[in-house]
Amino acid sequence: MELKVVEMSVPEGCNIILGQSHFIKTVEDVYEALVSSSSTIKFGVAFCESSGDCLVRHDGNEEELRKVENAVALGCGHSFNVVMKGAYPINVLTQLKAVPEVCRVFAATANPLQVVVAETDQGRGIMGVVDGAKSKGVEDEAGIEWRKGFLRKIGYKT
Repeated sequence: MELKVVEMSVPEGCNIILGQSHFIKTVEDVYEALVSSSSTIKFGVAFCESSGDCLVRHDGNEEELRKVENAVALGCGHSFNVVMKGAYPINVLTQLKAVPEVCRVFAATANPLQVVVAETDQGRGIMGVVDGAKSKGVEDEAGIEWRKGFLRKIGYKT
């Protein structure tokens, strides 16, 4: 077994969701879950098929986000990734996790994302993710005030 780190590409102003599913209809079902979750979302979804032709299946409602490079670089069977803008992952995660074939979500972030991948003779699998940077300390009172103000400013708390 060999461990590798795969850098995921997150375009400026976008978020990425990385998950695992179990069936070829993932692309269509994830598409439907996303468009029904937000009227402003623009996205591309790519899915690594892990049997039969083992192709990267893809769809989306925004051509510039409907790229397969992340999925091709990852190459992990039954993994999927969504690159999105015009909505935040918090707007779609509940609906995405309710898709029957979605097994798990590894990450939902706008941060730089690295995926730790194990490669065996059979194929590749996701071992975990590195989402953003290492913690640099503990928030103080000013940090708490900033966090609460920020969440209210962007409309997630009242």
